Amino acid sequence: MKGTWKAAIALLLLLILLPLTLLLTLTHWVPTLAGIWLPAGTRIAIEKSPRITRNSVRVPELRYLVGDCQLAEVHDLELSHPSRWRVHVGQLDMNSTCLSKLPETTPTPGAPRSLAEWQSMLPNSWLTIDQLRLSPWDKWQGKLAISLTPSMQTLTYDGDAVHLQANMKGQQLTVSRFEAKVQADEPPIKLVGQFTMPLVPDGLPVSGHAVTTFQVPNPAALVDAELEWHENQGQLVMMERGNTEPLLDLPWELTRERLTISDGRWNWPWQDGVPLSGRVGLKIDNWQQGIDKMQISGRLNVLTQGDAGKGNAVLTIGPGTLSMDQSAMPLQLTGEAKYDDLVLYAILPAQLSGPLTDPKLSFAPGSLLRSRGRIIDSLNIDEIRWPLAGVHVSSQGIDGRLQAILRAHEQEMGDFVLHLDGQANNFLPDKGSWRWHYWGDGHFTPMQARWDMKGNGEWRDSSIVLNSLSTGFDKLQYGTMNVSQPRLVLEKPIHWIRNEQHPSLTGALSLDAGETQFSGGSVLPPSTLKFSVDGRDPTWFQFKGDLHAADIGPIRLSGRWDGERLRGEAWWPKQSLTVFQPLVPPDWKMNLRDGTLYAQVAFSAAAGQGFEAGGHGVLKGGSAWMPDNQFNGVDFVLPFRFSEGTWELGTRGPVSLRIGEIVNQVTASNFTADLQGSYPWDERNPLMLSDVNVDVLGGKLSMLQLRMPQHDPALLRVQNISSSELISAVNPKQFTMSGPVSGALPLWLNNEKWIIKDGWLTNPGPMTLRIDKDTADAVVEDNMVAGVAINWLRYMEISHSWTKINLDNLGLLTLKSNVTGISRVDGKSSTVNLNYTHEENVFDLWRSLRFGDNLQAWLEQNAVLPDPRCRAGKDCKEQE
Repeated sequence: MKGTWKAAIALLLLLILLPLTLLLTLTHWVPTLAGIWLPAGTRIAIEKSPRITRNSVRVPELRYLVGDCQLAEVHDLELSHPSRWRVHVGQLDMNSTCLSKLPETTPTPGAPRSLAEWQSMLPNSWLTIDQLRLSPWDKWQGKLAISLTPSMQTLTYDGDAVHLQANMKGQQLTVSRFEAKVQADEPPIKLVGQFTMPLVPDGLPVSGHAVTTFQVPNPAALVDAELEWHENQGQLVMMERGNTEPLLDLPWELTRERLTISDGRWNWPWQDGVPLSGRVGLKIDNWQQGIDKMQISGRLNVLTQGDAGKGNAVLTIGPGTLSMDQSAMPLQLTGEAKYDDLVLYAILPAQLSGPLTDPKLSFAPGSLLRSRGRIIDSLNIDEIRWPLAGVHVSSQGIDGRLQAILRAHEQEMGDFVLHLDGQANNFLPDKGSWRWHYWGDGHFTPMQARWDMKGNGEWRDSSIVLNSLSTGFDKLQYGTMNVSQPRLVLEKPIHWIRNEQHPSLTGALSLDAGETQFSGGSVLPPSTLKFSVDGRDPTWFQFKGDLHAADIGPIRLSGRWDGERLRGEAWWPKQSLTVFQPLVPPDWKMNLRDGTLYAQVAFSAAAGQGFEAGGHGVLKGGSAWMPDNQFNGVDFVLPFRFSEGTWELGTRGPVSLRIGEIVNQVTASNFTADLQGSYPWDERNPLMLSDVNVDVLGGKLSMLQLRMPQHDPALLRVQNISSSELISAVNPKQFTMSGPVSGALPLWLNNEKWIIKDGWLTNPGPMTLRIDKDTADAVVEDNMVAGVAINWLRYMEISHSWTKINLDNLGLLTLKSNVTGISRVDGKSSTVNLNYTHEENVFDLWRSLRFGDNLQAWLEQNAVLPDPRCRAGKDCKEQE
């Protein structure tokens, strides 16, 4: 009896402990047991023990591996049976690269063969996956829900970028909703359709019909697509809404061994200026054996048409394979493309290798891309060459030697040749490295010059460094200017650090030039502009530097560039006017003796604005001497602003010119003039010259205001000019004169006929006129009649004179004078009224200044005999 109890107790303990032991060791025996049904080479790994509750079994983590490659990883799997079997997965991550490593399987005897048999075996169940992610296409992750019964299967998939609803009853598959958002800013692609599945589920549907509408992003256009097939043939057609020409027409045929697309057509009418079209053919052998064993070959041609004619380029594909592990696909692009006046030629044999998730394109020997034609109206590309042999392109970047040669010419600017050569090492912007050097030369026709350039640099990760730069001209000759050997070089390498948190741009340059010669003998000494840059990047930096030419300067420059506008200031500190002596042509025989100059200018430039500047310049105490002239005590203040091709003069007070003394044949002093307004001027923005005054010849010349454009004459006033000082300056030997002259000369600058109209001169006080004795005697000797009259003019006291002056714009001066005075000859006096009319071209007069000869000739021709009573010795009250 005692042994029986022991056996019963042991059996009870075994029934209790065995399930408990099996439960606690699930992580060890379940993967081993599952391996009996899994394909060879695959296994399940469970690292955390499952938990069994009253209503469900929960597995925290489960991994499915193909060899050492993890095909799937399941998190938070729960199996329950509320009303039907329910499998709920929190997260399922699948690695597509492991699919190619799954071994081939052979169907086992007794396994279901038809679709109906498979459906009949389906349990009533639900499968939900809260987050399904298929690497590397993480964009399409979402939530999957499947409902299964033998009679109907339903699938719903919802993600941020894709939505799908479909169900299948027997052989009929209906897609009631499919939306895929391919681009973030564009409407999603939508598709609906019905399909008849094959009886044996080992191929594509035997027939079907699907339609979709989507929008082409640029330009926005609606496209309708229709896919229809029956048995092993079908056709895909895409049409732009409202257009009868298909965008894509692909007839296809499918057998167990091959998918063939034959004589397909495509058309892309939206490419700016270059509508593209062509044909396409494709063959895929062994398509059912997986992507790794597919043999793909095909041909795609592209037709273009431009001003240079028609172009045809052909892309030959394969035969080769595309694999998730190691692709081997030959490619070759051959032909030409034409766009407007530009022609592009290509001979590009290449090999596509590596896994499809990270392919690599390698260009074979002989790969060359060339172009010629016209990019813009004025620039003609004679040839551009891009040799690409040995260049590799992958997700890691570009690797190999990068070269380019450009030959071009511009009708007015000249021709040039540029070379670029460098080595790239897994280069992408801000990743890898690219070392390069460049050189070139050409002609600059407008300035009859040759130029050259050379330099080198490197782009390594986020740093771009320009190590050397030297570019310049042998000369610059334009109009009256000839600059000798200007050249721009680096004083300090330019470093551009493209760092998002701490970007920087630093460097220094120097622009040097030899002598600048001007016609007439002016010479600017060799000049140098040195400046540095410091900023964030080429779109935002500050600069500062200075410009000097021998003793001229330095002119200090500073400013900034913000990517849209250049702003800056130039400051010219005070220095002696004598430093500008080299700029004075030797033929002028001008000696700069004294004075100081300083200036300050602010400027800005932008694409829509152009160049603008404003500031002021000041000349103090200037003095310049010439053999016949002296200018002393010159003060000049020039406040200005320049914008949109217009100078605004006198922005903060008028432009002011003051000259203390002008020494010539006539010495003038206290010259003043103010200028304010716009140049070029118009009605809304006139130019005003005002307060013009000068002391000369013992009197004064003044003009209150001259406005341009001119509607009224500017009145030039003559106040008490000494005729004796004027005669002394002109120094005629035939006569002398003394006494003041005043008047007014209405001045026109833009009148269609007149320069001076209705001007007048008069004497505000007594004047005297004395004819030189030799001149008078010569007239008496040559002309007896004129000689009698001239005796009365040998000495005359003028009490009143009035002269009317007109000067037309051809230079014809007309004087009409009326002179009243008393002639005193040989102790006798006589009242004389003298009417004088004179015409002469002042342009010729400036060249001769023969006042005395003109007066003598006039007297000989126009003198009138006195009254006979006066000749008899009688007193005459008046004589005309």
